[in-house]
Amino acid sequence: MSIVEIVVLGLALAMDAFAVTVSNSFCYKGASRARLFALPVAFGLFQGLMPLICFFLGGIIGDIIETYAGIVTLVILGIIGGNMIKEGVSALRHPDDSCSLESERLTAGVILMQSVATSIDAFAVGVSLRAVNVDIALSAVIIALTTCACCFVALALGKRFGNVLGDKAQIVGGVVLVLIGLKAMFF
Repeated sequence: MSIVEIVVLGLALAMDAFAVTVSNSFCYKGASRARLFALPVAFGLFQGLMPLICFFLGGIIGDIIETYAGIVTLVILGIIGGNMIKEGVSALRHPDDSCSLESERLTAGVILMQSVATSIDAFAVGVSLRAVNVDIALSAVIIALTTCACCFVALALGKRFGNVLGDKAQIVGGVVLVLIGLKAMFF
């Protein structure tokens, strides 16, 4: 994979964190700036660490994965991307008219749980990165920085546009993941 492809992968993986950041900035209106700024940092950190962890765990079954790299990448990214598309479309069809989080606090525990939840797809991508034999350290840093940058943009956009962008961003991220999986399978 080229650096451009890794950045695109990072953008696709960042879309769920982007969506959550937009929603958080809209829903947690009373959150401090420090707490809101913790979102991009935490999301970026987890998005970078998860593929790194899975990359090395994938080493246990690495020979099998490398033999079937294209199909493994397509299946993993297809499932993750398809799920993101499904959730995004569902959210567009059934929008939540009111935000129930306004009275709650954006705690470190909430941020941690959201960071783990939004990075599970990045964990699975670690196997795919091993299968296509990339520099995992560089890839993890690029994914982390891309996610962090996207989430800082999401903070600004969330203040202006609320929930609308979050759902559409998840669909775009899912489409990109599926396209990267198709590229790995056929090219």
